[in-house]
Amino acid sequence: MDNNDWLKQLLMLGIGTTSLVAEKMKEVSEQWVKDGKLDPEGAKAFVDDFMSQFNSEPVNLQQQMERQMKKILEDLGVPQQSEMDELRGRIDRIERKVRELENKLWR
Repeated sequence: MDNNDWLKQLLMLGIGTTSLVAEKMKEVSEQWVKDGKLDPEGAKAFVDDFMSQFNSEPVNLQQQMERQMKKILEDLGVPQQSEMDELRGRIDRIERKVRELENKLWR
């Protein structure tokens, strides 16, 4: 999968998350209106204010996206950078040992 596909998936994930939050907030506010906890004007203001705050916090959204991306990569079995670095170190040590053993054999 190339980088453009990943970016498209991340964008769609973000759009889907925002849409889901907006939909659920609307449902909750409608229920509160039915229950008499909020008047229709108050419900609209509540949803608008919440969505404004939700959309104005890019750091929080970015952190959520990073967590979701990390989970997706883990689910796909993609190793973390630290794991790759550890494996490279192990390979380097093994190669050094092989060279040492080869040098001993040729002496």
